[in-house]
Amino acid sequence: MDAVQKANQYIREKRTEVVDEYRNHFHLMAPVGWINDPNGFIYFRGEYHLFYQFYPYDSVWGPMHWGHAKSKDLLHWEELPVALAPGESYDKDGCFSGSAIEKDGKLYLMYTGHTVVGEQVRQVQCLAVSEDGIVFKKYAQNPIIAEEHIADVAQIDDFRDPKVFQREGHFYSVVAAKTAESRGQILLFESEDLLEWQFSSVLLEGDDEQGVMWECPDLFHLDGKDVLILSPIEMDKKGLSYWNTSSTVAFIGAVDWQTGRFIVENHHEIDHGVDFYAPQTCLGKEDKRIMVAWMQMWHRTMPTHDLGHKWSGSMTLPRELFVEKNRLLQRPIQTLYQSLDITLQKENLELSEQPIILEKVISDQTYAALSIAMNDAQEVALLFGHGGNTLEFHYSAEESLVTVSRKNSGWKISGNEEETYDFRCMRVPLVDGKLKVEIVRDTSSMEWFFNDSTAMSFTFYEKSKGHDLMLSASDRAVLTSIKIGEIQ
Repeated sequence: MDAVQKANQYIREKRTEVVDEYRNHFHLMAPVGWINDPNGFIYFRGEYHLFYQFYPYDSVWGPMHWGHAKSKDLLHWEELPVALAPGESYDKDGCFSGSAIEKDGKLYLMYTGHTVVGEQVRQVQCLAVSEDGIVFKKYAQNPIIAEEHIADVAQIDDFRDPKVFQREGHFYSVVAAKTAESRGQILLFESEDLLEWQFSSVLLEGDDEQGVMWECPDLFHLDGKDVLILSPIEMDKKGLSYWNTSSTVAFIGAVDWQTGRFIVENHHEIDHGVDFYAPQTCLGKEDKRIMVAWMQMWHRTMPTHDLGHKWSGSMTLPRELFVEKNRLLQRPIQTLYQSLDITLQKENLELSEQPIILEKVISDQTYAALSIAMNDAQEVALLFGHGGNTLEFHYSAEESLVTVSRKNSGWKISGNEEETYDFRCMRVPLVDGKLKVEIVRDTSSMEWFFNDSTAMSFTFYEKSKGHDLMLSASDRAVLTSIKIGEIQ
């Protein structure tokens, strides 16, 4: 029995032992065990395929496999067999993150083979191919990018996460690396056939404040701009940005394809929540650019592991991307709105210091959309789960400041940051005097979208269920509209 068959058999035998109390319903999750980075996100033969870093044998990180699922609408997922498992000389300690591309009707996976011999770590780029998009065979000549490709450029021990794409008849791949001074860098490689690769250039290199290593790069063109997204480790905190131990950044600008250099015009954090890492995009239906990320964070406790539930981690809700004024903006995928059963809809509710309590409107799968006219109020507060554990939202009009806290939301989550794993803040200016908020809740996660442009992602694990929503304001404000429903 090979490593893929062994993993699939283990999943079949152990899935009934998984405790589903906190498991999400329409966010992609592994059937059992640990999940982290999204991999190989692609629209292939009329369906979205999403692979993921996966360790089936425990609910903590271990030698990485590639789990696999597909979906027609990015909400309802069909589990597929494990696609990749470690076992070859070049990937015996893990099939690390990577991407997917279609060529001649076949689906190719480009991934990092990880090995450890003594204290020597080796990370090389590898290929696997499938005729049907389900069963994959590793390329006999792996690795396809190794030491000889990066001599005098980068070290082989931190060289991973290839994102492959095609441009003007050529294949390219961006790969994460780091400098000898422990700064992040992204390398660009080129190929005519996916099999033979050449080093092209150092696409972009970080400064001393931008982390000790960059991971999971993704390069694409959108709305007239080139966008490079990546995930820095230990990026310096700056104002309200980059509070997590590992962050995500969007660089907006243009690639000079003659020199292979990325010319940066602006850069900023992608998501201001506490649980968002390693985003990857694909070009989906109608040429929409869709992004998904791991909805968790490194170096934090995992309640579902500590409680013995035999799983950890989830993907975010996929999001549609666009670029406006040199910023990468995001909103929920449009198929979400086709899956709503609206149960409450009201207009022009006056808010004041006396709270309004909407009873029994919050379920495990809830969508809520609110438009708030601040008027005379300087502060607005929303408490989810009134009567049980609460997830809290506050908005300050004077500071244009959103604060979301899970401090009182249930099981304690601890990490290596300075208390920032409990809450995050971000600037959200009013638009025509109003704040537009969309909330997507799925059992143990809540994602917040503001003004069709920015987002915050949170996980939380309630000890007791609360189904009420409490709203209040420091002075007169008007809830011009509120819509709440179940996500089917």
